[in-house]
Amino acid sequence: MNVRALIAEDEPILALTLKKHLEKLWPELQIIALAENGPEAVQLTLEHQPDILFLDIKMPGKTGLEVAEELAEEWQDQTTFPRIVFVTAYDEFAVQAFEHSASDYVLKPVSEERLSRTVTRLQKQLSAESSSDQNAESAVSTGTPALDNLITQLQNLLPSGQLQGLATTTKTTEPLRVIRAAVGNNIRMIPVEDVLYFEATDKYINVVTRDHESLIRSSLRDLLPQLDTSLFWQIHRSTVVNIREVSLAQRDEAGKITLRLRNSEAKLPVSRVYAHLFRQM
Repeated sequence: MNVRALIAEDEPILALTLKKHLEKLWPELQIIALAENGPEAVQLTLEHQPDILFLDIKMPGKTGLEVAEELAEEWQDQTTFPRIVFVTAYDEFAVQAFEHSASDYVLKPVSEERLSRTVTRLQKQLSAESSSDQNAESAVSTGTPALDNLITQLQNLLPSGQLQGLATTTKTTEPLRVIRAAVGNNIRMIPVEDVLYFEATDKYINVVTRDHESLIRSSLRDLLPQLDTSLFWQIHRSTVVNIREVSLAQRDEAGKITLRLRNSEAKLPVSRVYAHLFRQM
């Protein structure tokens, strides 16, 4: 089998060590690229479409889980989604998060013995897929099995806050009540309940209300722990919506969901990771 892998690790020595171990344990495996940060991991994975992605949890730009979430959103259904192996320095917390998931994980410093079990598991999975013509044809045509497994895993992590925990985000005790946004020489005081939705744009967040839009210099990773989760739902890696403002969730023929709001003409797409929030009760 012609199996291709990509390693995403921001510490060069650790990346080369992992590469060396893999070359010893799996000589036939092709390491096609090394990514040094989260955005590069997304770019190279979408460009090369490897069969396996060794993904560091904590990287500059985007965490490994944020990379996985973005890939789940951007991946085209007609191509096979890569199997993901998370590489992390976290111990007990990461083990609890990933132990029973479809994806695998290895702890830093990566031991050859533990990595050997991961290699064996991957080889068995890939061999089982290739041995069945029916399964192989299905995987090539839809690309859904590994992708569905990853989405399920991310969904399991999200409700309990584990996704934020692994991204080293700290939950605040008191929800944010007022957004302070600079408008020229003035500071606009925006009650949080007036916000229709937040939309991340590079280094800023666009705060959208019924009457105006304002930019604040922050990230969703920093803002999310400050919001009341009963009122604000994340629906996309770049969008958080005031659920009281949602009037309708529309599903198209491809299964993609778009939200319509009561006090806005905006149409907000819901990513695959958060689609389960809008299933019929």
